[in-house]
Amino acid sequence: MSGGGQGRARAYEDLVGEAVEASTDGWDFSWFRGRATEERPPWGYARTMADRLAHASAALDVQTGGGEVLASAPVLAPLTVATEGWPPNVARATALLHPRGAMVVAAREEDPLPFGDAAFDLVTSRHPVRTSWDETVRVLRPGGTFLSQQVGPASAFEVVEYFLGPQPEEVRGARDPRRARAAAEAAGLEVTRLQQARLRMEFRDVGSVVHFLRKVVWMVPDFTVERYEARLRSLHERIGSEGPFVAHSSRFLIEARKPRA
Repeated sequence: MSGGGQGRARAYEDLVGEAVEASTDGWDFSWFRGRATEERPPWGYARTMADRLAHASAALDVQTGGGEVLASAPVLAPLTVATEGWPPNVARATALLHPRGAMVVAAREEDPLPFGDAAFDLVTSRHPVRTSWDETVRVLRPGGTFLSQQVGPASAFEVVEYFLGPQPEEVRGARDPRRARAAAEAAGLEVTRLQQARLRMEFRDVGSVVHFLRKVVWMVPDFTVERYEARLRSLHERIGSEGPFVAHSSRFLIEARKPRA
């Protein structure tokens, strides 16, 4: 009995130690390979974005993260600019995008976009922390397009509520795509596409949960391994006896156009 317990403890320490040492820069999720999976939305955001970029003359990617998604497009617009607010991601995005001829501008999410009116015919954003609809409309040219994949309501809340307990309905219902549509239309955009999906996630070891919460810091804002050690150890035992910890992410795609008139 004692030897088995020590074995489990060592496995726990190893898994958590690897997760704590892993870099959280950018939006490269390759560390999760073999440890966690997430079903992909049916619309294929990167493919859709690449198609729009191939037909744009001036494009802006807002809150680009480490620039990985934008850099995946085979063809960029002749003028392509990205913004990012977190300094480590600014450096990562610059290294990826400058060789492609794209400019990266450091800009905080809460500040106005540092560009003139009607500067772009395409604005994209994948998983923005927040969307400034008025600023989006301002920098779009008449007839221009906004394309964004966003986190939907109660995304991965099985993870959130495992650590924080049941959340109030107003928290669970935040990021509703219907609210996004209303905000876009109030700002003057015409919503041409709105799709939502709920997608299966599997965490196959406790380290993948630790890395997830270190990377997506707003899920459990006060998360540290030390603070939640008891819950983490319990989760480690649960995964060992029952299999992967299952959660469900929530995503929606919104595409909108700025009227020409």
